[in-house]
Parts: sequence; C-alpha cells; structure tokens
Amino acid sequence: MKAEGHPEYHMITVKMTDGTEYQTRSTWGKEGDTMSLEIDPLSHPAWTGGRQQASEGGRVAQFNKRFGGLSLKK
Repeated sequence: MKAEGHPEYHMITVKMTDGTEYQTRSTWGKEGDTMSLEIDPLSHPAWTGGRQQASEGGRVAQFNKRFGGLSLKK
C-alpha cells in the first residue's frame, strides 16, 4: 500500500452534550481539535427511550386510521 494514500491519523478531543470530554484518535480535523457533538447517546431518543417516528406506524396503520370506519356491509 502507498503511504501517501492514507489520511493523517491523530488525537482529538470529543465533547459530549453534557460537557464531558474524552480523547480519541481520528482522521477528523487537526491534531488537538475539539469535536462538539450535538447528538450523542445521552440526548438521542434512540438511546434514551423517547418518542420515535417508527412508533407512529407504517402505511397500513395510516390507511386504517383514514379508512378504518368504512364497511362493505349494507
């Protein structure tokens, strides 16, 4: 493999939404940069158990909501 074909891999600081920080290696930014997260496991509904769009139902649920009261009986 060619050495010049790979991005630079260096240490950065990741700042979570609650203010905690940790250091990790990344190709993002430059050495010593801080990445501030807007969404992380502490705030995203997928991890916190908040309301999710998937719970609203799919196409069949929408159809039943709209036409559920109709009947073929006379």
